[in-house]
Formats: sequence, structure tokens, C-alpha cells
Amino acid sequence: MMSRDASYALLRRRVLDVTGIDIDSYRHQQMERRLRALLDRFKVEDYYTYAKMIERDPEKARELWDFITINVSEFFRNPERWRELREKVVPSLYSGGPLRAWSAGCANGAEPYSLAIVLQEACPGGQYSVLATDIDRKTLERARAGVYEEGDLKNVDWTRMKYFEKMGERYSVSDTVRSRVRFEYHDLLSDEYPSRMDLVVCRNVVIYFTEQAKERVYRGFAAALRPGGVLFLGETETIFNPVSIGLEPVTPFFYRRV
Repeated sequence: MMSRDASYALLRRRVLDVTGIDIDSYRHQQMERRLRALLDRFKVEDYYTYAKMIERDPEKARELWDFITINVSEFFRNPERWRELREKVVPSLYSGGPLRAWSAGCANGAEPYSLAIVLQEACPGGQYSVLATDIDRKTLERARAGVYEEGDLKNVDWTRMKYFEKMGERYSVSDTVRSRVRFEYHDLLSDEYPSRMDLVVCRNVVIYFTEQAKERVYRGFAAALRPGGVLFLGETETIFNPVSIGLEPVTPFFYRRV
């Protein structure tokens, strides 16, 4: 019988072959909990059997990836941080020319659309663009559609409802906002990063990565920013030695490229 470590290694290779995702870049304890939950769901006894299942049925690998990735988001999550972005950070970045922003790990699109609304308000004349990327192609399709449930808009105050159109029980992002957001596939752990960005927003994504993977991603973000550009992280994320990668703390959760 194959050992537990060997069967896990086989599963890792099968997932990498089918999805292109290296699950070793994610925190082991969290990944193991999720894998055990999937094995229980499919009534599978061990990683070896599950690896063979994925090999026979790529759709099972898709289900695994859907289960691993966390595509939970909402508009203006942690509103006080978005207020700080609107009132302090963006004015420090905007100099009259086009402002380039990147929403990395954009999930269902609520984050990049929130970002576009903030930039619409903070950049006179609307000289801005938002690149929104994610590793989940199905989620990107939903994000491009720009249609949301009422609960997704719980942090949207009435002054910003003009950016949405009611569609029965759901809401659609206005064309004015959607036209400023470009969605693309991107793997933070393997793909080349864009460059000369004024603002990078990546919130509650890297918390699922190993420390080594986190460092690679943070270095990539620092390199993606122009000098003076700002990185905006989530409430549970901290860069412990930002100076070592060319960043300096501005306020909690905001870092500026030196």
C-alpha cells in the first residue's frame, strides 16, 4: 500500500497536471483540512484513490479547485479602509494623468468594481483604468457579467447606488463602471506581473499561501508598482519587513513603493 506522503505527492502531481495549480504553495494544514472534507464528500478513503479519480475525471479536479479557492467577496468590504483609500491614498497618487490600478485575486468582481467607483469619484475626468485578475476562469466570467445579489451590496451607501441598475431581485453594475475594468486570467504564483502600476489591491488572498509563496507574491507586487505607487492589503495581512522588498508602511494595510 502506498504511504500517506507518497499518495499526497501523487495527488499533488495530478492536480498540477490537470489544473496547473501547485497545492504545495498553499498552507499545508488548511489544504489538508479542505482535502479531507472533499474525500469525505466523495466517500474516498485516501489521497491515492482521489488522485486516480481526478486522473479519470478532470471535472473532479475542477471541483477540487473550486473548493480550494475562496471566491467570497462583497462591495467595499471593510468600508473604513475604502474610505481611507478614497480620501487619502488616491489623492496622493493622482497627478492629473491616467491612473493605473490592479485588483489581484479579484474573485467575483466586487473588489475591482468597488475600486473603479472610488477612482471615478476621486479622479476628475475619469482618467483611470482597472486591471482585474484571478486564477478561476468561471469566476472571471461571473465577474465580467457584473450582476450581484442584494447582500453583496450591503456596504454600498445610497449615494453610490447610481452605479447600479436594479434587475428584478438583483443588481447590475452600470456600464460606466464596467467599461473601466478589464478582466484577465492570472496566476499570482507563476505568471509574469504587470508593471508601472499606481495602485495594487490584493485583499484576503495571500493569507492562504505558505510563507515562501507570500514572499514571492509581495516581491512581485512591489516590482509591479511604480516608485510612489501603493499596495493595499486585507485586514488580516501584514508585511513584516516591507523595507527588504522596497516598500514602506503608509498606514495599516497600505504600503508605498520606495
